Amino acid sequence: MASKEDLERTGMARLLKEAREYLDLSQDEVARELGVPRTAVSLIESGQRKVDAIELQKLAKLYQRPVGYFTGEEITAAGLPEDVEHLARAASKLSSQDRQQLAEFAAYLKSRSAAEKE
Repeated sequence: MASKEDLERTGMARLLKEAREYLDLSQDEVARELGVPRTAVSLIESGQRKVDAIELQKLAKLYQRPVGYFTGEEITAAGLPEDVEHLARAASKLSSQDRQQLAEFAAYLKSRSAAEKE
């Protein structure tokens, strides 16, 4: 039977891999950012290698997530649903003009939804 530590490491490994894939980063790119061999990233993502605190901080920054997301302390940043977090991360990369248009579109969708309920 797997120990609690093994289960926690496996869970963290899964979240780290999902975050990397979500951002469409290769293991090579992540390895360069961390200053480790690509095989180290592979071992981390398979739960076969522990992640030290400094590596976890770098990974969290690279993956645009709080450290607590990977340690299980914080499921989502600011308590937002996953799909809303995704939209927020995507919107943060837009120009201010594009974010304004996105806000206007969101207001339109909200008003349309309210009108449909009437």
